[in-house]
Order: sequence, then C-alpha cells, then structure tokens
Amino acid sequence: MNKKIGIIGAGGMLQYHAAGFKAGGAELVAVCDMNATAASEAAETYGISKVYSDSQKMLDELEDLDGVSIITPNRTHCPLALQALRAGKHVFCEKPPALNAQEVSEMKKAADERGKTLMFNFNNRARPESYALRRYIEAGEVGRINSAQAKWIRRTGIPGFGGWFTNKELSGGGPLIDLLHMIDLAMHYMDYPNPHCVLAQTFEDFIENKDFKGPWGIPDVVDGITNVESAAHGFVRFETGQILSFQVSWAEMNKREEVSVTFQGQKAGGMIRRLFGTDGLDETAVDDCELYFQEHGSSVNRSILTEENEDMGRIRSAENFVRTLNGEEPPLNTPDQALSLMKVIDATYQSAESGRPVEIS
Repeated sequence: MNKKIGIIGAGGMLQYHAAGFKAGGAELVAVCDMNATAASEAAETYGISKVYSDSQKMLDELEDLDGVSIITPNRTHCPLALQALRAGKHVFCEKPPALNAQEVSEMKKAADERGKTLMFNFNNRARPESYALRRYIEAGEVGRINSAQAKWIRRTGIPGFGGWFTNKELSGGGPLIDLLHMIDLAMHYMDYPNPHCVLAQTFEDFIENKDFKGPWGIPDVVDGITNVESAAHGFVRFETGQILSFQVSWAEMNKREEVSVTFQGQKAGGMIRRLFGTDGLDETAVDDCELYFQEHGSSVNRSILTEENEDMGRIRSAENFVRTLNGEEPPLNTPDQALSLMKVIDATYQSAESGRPVEIS
C-alpha cells in the first residue's frame, strides 16, 4: 500500500519534496501552511486533495497519515517534528535539523520512544556524484579518510536582510547553519566519527552590506534584525584522530561560489565539487567528481562520470525517505548523525565567541 504523506509548508522546496515522494510511490494527501492561500495554491499545483492551516488539526483528522514532511523556517523544525512524532508519524525534515543540538536530541528521543523514522534533507548525499564516491569508499578503495576539507562559499549570497534568515533567534545562525551540507557530506564520507573538539572563527564583515545580497531568499524587512555571521571557518578533530577543516560563507571575497568536499585517504584521495559562474544560478554550474591514486609509480587521477542532476539531489533525497519507510533502501541519514553535526555547529559558534577550542561531549 502506498505511504500517505502530509506536508507542512508550501514554500519553494515543496516542488522537490513532492516530486521525490511521488517517485518513491507515496501519495500526497494533505498540505498545511499558515498562509491558507499558499496552501491552496500548492494543493492545486501538486494535486493534493486536503488543505490545512493548522498542523495539529491535520494530524488529528488524518489518522492514517504515515509520514509528515516539514518545509518551514528553522525555528519551527523541532516543535513541528515533535508534534508529528508524538502523533505517531514518521518525519522528513528540511535542513538544518533544528536550531541546536539540544533540540535535535529531543527530536531523536521522541522518534526512539515512538519507534518512528526521523530523517533530514541532507540532499547533497543524494547527488549522483555523492553516491558514486561513497561506493568507492564502501568498497575499500579509499581506505580510512584521514583528513577532509569542506566548502560552501559565496561571494554575494546573503538571502535578504532583516528576515528570519538573518535573525539568529529564528534561524539559529547564518551560513554555517544554512549551508551545512558540505560539512555533513565530509563527515558522511568519513563514516561520521565522533567529534572531539572544534576551533573556529566567524566573521560579520559584510552581513549588513546590500552589495552582497544573493539572488534568492526572502524580501528585506525594514527594521528587521540582522545578527548572524557572514562567514565561518573552523577545524574539527574527531576522537579517531581524523580531522576536518571547513569554510562556509554567504558573503566573502571569493572568485566564485564553490560547493565542495576534498578528502585524503590512506589509499586514495577524492573530490566532489560544483563551481558556479554566478552565485546561486545552477545553469552556470560545472560539476567535478574525481579520485586520486598512486599506481605503478605514477600519479593517476580518475574522473567519475555521472548523470547530470541540477536539483543537487533534492528529489532523490525525498524519494529515499519513502523507500526507507517501505524497507526498500537504507536511510541516507540518521538522527545520531544529525545530532553529531549540530554538536559541531554549536561548538563552532561557542569557539568563535570564546576565542578558544571547544570540547564536545
């Protein structure tokens, strides 16, 4: 029987969730948004029969829902996930998992207590290039990854001024928490070792400079709050001795937007990278996926060719959620991994504020 999915949030990411759930064979039965007009328009666009403006009412009336998709601003991720999990529903939540590690811990506990699947849209794991590199890693051809470098850097990428993106209370932070994908992907390649400590610094140089605004996001809010970082740089040491450095920015003096992970393993190195000619415009992007070996006394670089994927895995990530519920695929991510990631992010902000390394317990 097809899984029945209810969606909370009628924003732009709904197009990918809807396509992915349908690809997995699920039925979209309801959409909920506080903006009733937006919910109605989404229902018409995606052929969804039921429309709500109150998520609790949706959960109360639709007892046969199998899962709930959460596509809302960051501060609502935890309360909505808890609401759905406690109602006995599986949950697929947009990134970031929550505002901080404590909230993710609460979500994980609720999922464990109800025996429900809790997954997050770390969609870059679902890119064809990511799957390809992971297969080499799982086959033992890379060996243990000793070190990795994660980047999501932009030159002009601030998603509006004064709205929820730039309000730390509503978002949890700036680009570090918004563009966490490459840190997650690097840790995914490294088999998610337990983080031991973080040394990091954040920068706010351009966060109120409208010359650095990106071509997406939300309208500026006059007299709104802008109190997040414009860039974050850090270094993570794991309990295993593995290390990760990262650079994440909305606004920084870079040549072009780069989304990448590079790693150095005991048997081979590798890289997955997307370069943009113009910040945030996919049609200008160039993708690379490579492995680096020493063979018979020579340096050998292999390019891995995969199908094009302009949505950066967003549809495939949502499809994996449904296939996980059906027992057809393993989940692309787990609550334990999300918790480790958020601990790294929390420690990054703490280290930047204190000027000292922060140990993670």
